[in-house]
Amino acid sequence: MSALLDPRLFGCRRLYLRNFELPVRIGAHEFEKRAPQRLRINVDLYVRLADSSSSNDELRDVLDYDFIRNSVLSRLERGHVHLQETLCDDLLATMLAHPRVQAARVSTAKPDVYTDCSEVGVEVFGFRIG
Repeated sequence: MSALLDPRLFGCRRLYLRNFELPVRIGAHEFEKRAPQRLRINVDLYVRLADSSSSNDELRDVLDYDFIRNSVLSRLERGHVHLQETLCDDLLATMLAHPRVQAARVSTAKPDVYTDCSEVGVEVFGFRIG
């Protein structure tokens, strides 16, 4: 079953951060450890409508996009990451730890690895447990 057809996502709103591009210290190869490389990060959060609506049009009633962006920046500040898989897993765990988030998708992509394709990357999707 496609994750988007999963009944746990019915009645949810999707919040997202698209193509957040940063120079990141990532990679397992020696040449990748010498300098940052371009990395694109995408995050989708699925939040119940009741937890992402505001009758007063107030930011305090919803999940602020700053949470997504600041979480990514905070994780990257911890230093070099060998694998995109590790970074995606760490970010997914952070997103799912937020009490309003029911599900999340995180992807990373390196656009400069190969000249014959636009990017290589990793994507992970998960649901809140419980």
